[in-house]
Amino acid sequence: MMETEHTNIEYKSLKKAIGTKANLKELAETCVCLANSQGGILFIGIENNDKLPPAKQKITQEMVNDVLSRIRSLTDSVGLGDANTETHENGGQYFHFRVFHTSRTIATTSSGKILMRIQDKCYPISGEDVTRLAAEKNAFRWELVELKSFRINQVPNSNILSFVDDIRSSDRVKDSVKQKDDFELLEHYNLSINGKLTNLGALWLGTEQMRSRISYPITIQYIVYDEYGEKIKKENWNDYELNPKELIIDVEEKASELKYFYEFPQGLFRKRIRQYASEIIRELLVNAIAHKKYTISGDIFIEVHPNKLEITNPGNLPIGITENNILHSRHRRNPHLIRIFHDLNLMEGEGSGYDLIYELDSKDNKPFPIVKTGFDFTKVIQSSEIINEEVVFLLEYISQHYQLSQKQFIALGVIAREKKILGTELIKYLQIQEDDRLRSYVVKLEEQKILISRGVRKGKQYLINPQLIKSSKLNIKPSLKTIETHRLVALIESDLQTYPESTIREIHNRLPDISFKDLQKTIYQMVKKGILLHSSDKTYRKYRLA
Repeated sequence: MMETEHTNIEYKSLKKAIGTKANLKELAETCVCLANSQGGILFIGIENNDKLPPAKQKITQEMVNDVLSRIRSLTDSVGLGDANTETHENGGQYFHFRVFHTSRTIATTSSGKILMRIQDKCYPISGEDVTRLAAEKNAFRWELVELKSFRINQVPNSNILSFVDDIRSSDRVKDSVKQKDDFELLEHYNLSINGKLTNLGALWLGTEQMRSRISYPITIQYIVYDEYGEKIKKENWNDYELNPKELIIDVEEKASELKYFYEFPQGLFRKRIRQYASEIIRELLVNAIAHKKYTISGDIFIEVHPNKLEITNPGNLPIGITENNILHSRHRRNPHLIRIFHDLNLMEGEGSGYDLIYELDSKDNKPFPIVKTGFDFTKVIQSSEIINEEVVFLLEYISQHYQLSQKQFIALGVIAREKKILGTELIKYLQIQEDDRLRSYVVKLEEQKILISRGVRKGKQYLINPQLIKSSKLNIKPSLKTIETHRLVALIESDLQTYPESTIREIHNRLPDISFKDLQKTIYQMVKKGILLHSSDKTYRKYRLA
C-alpha cells in the first residue's frame, strides 16, 4: 500500500487517463493546482480505494507519451518532469511524473481556470485569492535579489567565519556540503551570487548599514501587559544590529516574563511547569521571522499578557493554509531562509513545527495555539493556562511507562483533556479529514490498552482506560463525563424520581459534568424503550418516569 495522499502527492486511476471514461481535463486541473502550490508527484494507475494498481494492469510507453502530451496541451505555465513506469509487487504497473512548482507565474488550464491545492484537495480560486497568489509568487524571489551596492568581500570576515563554523558543526548538514570552501558555502545557501550580496546575505551576514538597505528588514517589539491591559514593559529591536540567529537568542534572553513557571506538589517534591515551554517560544519566534512577508512593512510584535502570549508578524497566511489545516500544511514562503534556520538547528523540519507545539501543549495539558490571520497580519495566541493538573501527572505516568510517537501523544493529550470524545470531534482537533488517518493516531493506543472505545462508526467515542488510571495510583477524581450508558440511565431515573416533570436543560443543570449531547441521546433512547414519558410540548418538553 502506498503513501496517503497529501499536499504533494495525488493518485489517479488509469481510467481517468485512458479509454472511454478518460477525463484529461481533470488531470490537467490537478497538475495546475499542484504547480500553483508547491509542486508534487502525480501517480496514474493507482486506484483510490486500496492505493494499489490493479494486478493485471499494463502500461505502455505510447500511453505515457499520449497522456503527457494531452496534459501539456490542456495547461499553461505547468512544467512536467519525465515519467517513470514501475511494476508493483502485485504485478500491476503504473507511472508517475513530477509537476514542478511555478515560482514566477500563475499556472492555468487552457480554458483559463486557476486552481490551488489545500491538503489533498484542489479548489478553483478567483478574485482576491488570485491577487494573493500573484503576491506570493513575487515574494518567493525576495531572498535572491542582489544588492548592487555591496559585494561579499565587503562583509566583515568575522561574520562569514561565524556562519560557516555554525554550518560545519551542525549535525543536519551533509558532509559533502561541509567540505565546500567558505565562499562556496555562502553561494550554496544563496547568501551571495557571483560575488554580490543577496537580500538574504545582507540579512544574515551584513553590517547594520547593509541590513538597513533591505526594503523591510526584521524589527521586533516586545511588550508586556498587566491584568488591566496596561503596558508595563517594552523592548525594541529596530537598529538592524543583529542577524536572525543573534536576534532570536537576544529576545529569548531579555524576555524574562516568558520564563515564569507553575509549581505543583508531587510527593515530597515540587513539579515545575513553565508557562511557555522554551521550545514553543523558539518555534513561534522562528516561525514569525521565517514566514514573515519581507515585501511589506511592519514589526513583529511579541505581546505578553498574564494568561497568554501573542506573536504577530506582517503578512497573512500563504494562500491555501488556514487555521484549520496548519498542523499538516507545508509551505515555504522564504525557503532559503528556512533552510538556514533548519540546518543551524534553530527550527524543526518543514511542516513539523506545529507538531512539536501540539505535542508539548498536550504534555502540559494546555490549549492548542489559536491562529488568526487578516489581510496583512498573522497572529498566533498561545495560552499559559494548565487545564487540569491531574491530567499532567497522568500523561507523565504514561510517557514513563509507554513508548509513544508524537502523533499518538497529541491524540492522547486531546482525549485526556476532554475526558471522552467522539471520533468525529477528535478528527477536527487533529485537523485530519478521514477516519482511516485517525487510525494511525489511536490504533496503537487501543492495542496497548491506554485507550478504550465505546460505540461504532460516527458514534464511536474514545476515553482513557479506567484500569490505567487505577494502576497509576494518582488518586484522580472520577468524572461523570466518562460514565457508562447503563449507569447514566440509572442516574437519570434517580434524578427524575426526585425532580419529576423536568426538561433536559433542567436535568443537565443538575448533572453539569455530563455532556449535554450524551444526556439528550440517552433520554431519547429511554423514551423509545418506554422508561420515560414526556409532555406534549415540543419546545419545553418535560420528562417523567413511566
